[in-house]
Amino acid sequence: GHTTGPSLNNDKLYKFAYSAEVYVDRVKASLQKSAGYRISSGVDVNLLWRNPDNDDDQLIKVTVRDVQVENANERPAAKNIFKGKSTEKIIGKEYLEALQRPIVLELVRGKVKTFYSYENEPGFTQNIKRGLASLFQLQLHSGAAREVDISGKCNTTYHVRQDQVTKIKDLGSCEIEKQGFTSHNQILDVSAKATSATIYVLEDSFIKSIRAEENYVLLLNSRRKTGAKIVSKQRLELKSVQAGPGLIAGKQAASVIKTLDSSYVVVPLVAEPVKSECRKCPSLSEHWQSVREHMYPEKLSKAEAARSFLSFIQNIRKATKEEILQIIRSENKELLPQVVDAVTSAQTPASLEAILEFIDFKDASSSTLQERFLYACGFASHPSEMLLKSLTAKFKGDIANEEIRETLVIVMGALIRKLCDREGCKLPAVVEAKRLILSRLEKAKKDDNVRMYLLALKNALLPEAIPLLLKYAESEEGPISNLAATALQRYDPSFLTKEVKETMNRIYHQNRKVHEKTVRTTAAAIILNSNPSYMEVKNILLSIGELPLEMNKYMLSMIQDILHFEMPSSKTVRQVLKDMRAHNYDRFSKTGSSSAYSGYITRGPDVSSTYSFDILYSGSGILRRSNMNIHIFDRNAELHASQVVIEAQGLESIIAATPDEGEENLDSFAGMSAILFDVQLRPVTFFQGYGDLMSKMFSATGDPINVVKGLILLTDYSQEIQLQSGPRASAEFLGGLAIDISGGMEFSLWYRESKTNVKNRVAMFIAGNTEVDSFFVKTGMETTLEVETTLDFISTVQFSQYPFLVCMQMDRVESPFRRYVTKYESLPSGRRYTARRGKAELLAGNEYPLHQENSNMCRKVFGAASDSSSSWF
Repeated sequence: GHTTGPSLNNDKLYKFAYSAEVYVDRVKASLQKSAGYRISSGVDVNLLWRNPDNDDDQLIKVTVRDVQVENANERPAAKNIFKGKSTEKIIGKEYLEALQRPIVLELVRGKVKTFYSYENEPGFTQNIKRGLASLFQLQLHSGAAREVDISGKCNTTYHVRQDQVTKIKDLGSCEIEKQGFTSHNQILDVSAKATSATIYVLEDSFIKSIRAEENYVLLLNSRRKTGAKIVSKQRLELKSVQAGPGLIAGKQAASVIKTLDSSYVVVPLVAEPVKSECRKCPSLSEHWQSVREHMYPEKLSKAEAARSFLSFIQNIRKATKEEILQIIRSENKELLPQVVDAVTSAQTPASLEAILEFIDFKDASSSTLQERFLYACGFASHPSEMLLKSLTAKFKGDIANEEIRETLVIVMGALIRKLCDREGCKLPAVVEAKRLILSRLEKAKKDDNVRMYLLALKNALLPEAIPLLLKYAESEEGPISNLAATALQRYDPSFLTKEVKETMNRIYHQNRKVHEKTVRTTAAAIILNSNPSYMEVKNILLSIGELPLEMNKYMLSMIQDILHFEMPSSKTVRQVLKDMRAHNYDRFSKTGSSSAYSGYITRGPDVSSTYSFDILYSGSGILRRSNMNIHIFDRNAELHASQVVIEAQGLESIIAATPDEGEENLDSFAGMSAILFDVQLRPVTFFQGYGDLMSKMFSATGDPINVVKGLILLTDYSQEIQLQSGPRASAEFLGGLAIDISGGMEFSLWYRESKTNVKNRVAMFIAGNTEVDSFFVKTGMETTLEVETTLDFISTVQFSQYPFLVCMQMDRVESPFRRYVTKYESLPSGRRYTARRGKAELLAGNEYPLHQENSNMCRKVFGAASDSSSSWF
């Protein structure tokens, strides 16, 4: 009775029945309909040796016999993949023999000290035996321990009550070689939960029965209804105790093992990684031929394009550099950009080497491909240090096209941020890239170079760059000071120190010099968004009425939006408004056409998305800036999904109007800048300078300029899971976006009217595959979601009178939404069982209600517009 582990009797053979089952299904589904299989067998256990100096040190022999493989759930004969096949045929003769070769365990106080098996045995069968051996490990007193078993080195807790022991294993704590990766942003990622419990019933100081269950649940954060679970169950029950072989005499365990069978070797109890070979898989070029037709540019707003993109990435990840280069080099001009998107998004060492060998930055004629490559790097879901190092080296080399040089450094900024977010700020490549951008910005003399490095910082969001950004925001002219201010606006408010707020207040109130409206309004937005004090809010409110015409209206609209949308600073604003000096009719009745408004696009249980739309005019009615943002957020994270800013300046001379104060000398300019999934892209110029404007105005067709077109990998989750019963499971979720954003600005002097239009066409496809692989049988579930939609933003301005008429529209078209779940069981021979369910629906289109004032104006514009003909310059 003094042992602290289970103890076997001499000369006895314990005969057990063993089964291990796995199931894969949707999270809420009952196991009766799940895909899965069961391996069952007899297990014989007998004592070989007990240490003469320590009763608690025993060698036990465990033998598996009469192996059966069957469905976990009853299936009719036609749907049973194992029907009419013997175990030897299913598992294979060599594997079955290996599985039935005995193993020996040295148990010391109930823990498996040594695991003896045969060398060069197939990993799959060895893992099934490890799963069985791990069941024999237990302690007979309550308490916590750190133990090694098939799952790795794990924190384990025991609860003992009379003849029952419960073992809880914390799978999150297990130290085991992990393979896989997760997505950069939590909202786009997958969350996983895992539990493991084993209940032992003891009799006569040895095991009577064991029941073990392990559960893995995977959920898509953006839609928690979509997910998967893997359940693994093991049972071991004592059937009889018979007379068995006697003990082997000996002092040491090792010598006893030699006597028993000299071929035995010590094998680690922790599972070894194994992967079954794919027998009938197509080559990369065969796969590409099958999806190629869906990847033409004109098909890029269809879900089929996103689906093909994801399956192509999965195949590229298994390919060699030579196979990848063969496709890139043989493809035509139309399809190459999409191939570049996929190869870059695959993010394997082979795909990176292949694409770097193909892309030549010294060649000015292939700049489209260079840009596609760089943006795909910027959107990388789990970028490596090697990628940043390669781009830094390219930046230091020759680059034929100046715009590509600019894009390259902007993307380096995005990679710095992604690597820093994953504790990689101290990596040599990150340190080098940060030093390069910061030191070159300080040395830069030309405005174009300053702008390029500021855009890189707008992506990198380095805390150490804040003092530099403040300097540029306050002391530089127009576009540069505006860019530095919008970079500061992207920082989390926790980084915005007292010094930042003081500078923003000086810019807004123009304490040191006159600033442009765009910079002043950005400064005000930063102040109001970073926990402003009572006095800061009061000073901003008191300034309304003293500002240039349209800026009064814009600031008023911004304050009203904070109240209407219950933003964090709304409490302070309400307190200030109790003071009649700040809140009076004179201030709150300012006329104008500028506005700011926020609202919800969707509000769901898992994620919500909001839009904000603000538009600022110059006093003469010409657009200065329109800014459209979409944010997605859940309880713990936020994602800046998109921002499209159209800016114009110095256009007053066209309509012979007077520029606003501080804006008399601005060069004519219009352009567009976009942020997509937290990455600032290189801004696009519509025209620069009066001459360029005039030539474009007389030749303008009003055709939209393409801003972003391509394929983006958003969700990228892959994990290998070692089940405690022996098989390996894998969970893979990929989400791809096919995107086509275009923007245009039309201008009619004749009708004194201008129109900007931004069209966002997107198709999203998400595919999840959860699979358990036992080499001789695979079971799993594939789940897919697809949606196609278009969002249009149109703003029409008529400046034939003051205040001029502005109408903004934001529409979403009717969108098809489809989802499917396929469960399967398959044998390497190709015999397969599948069950598929799906649902398709149309999500109704929607015209988003912007504020009431806007609706009133649209009535006037479209009432008046019917008189004018629709010809544009």
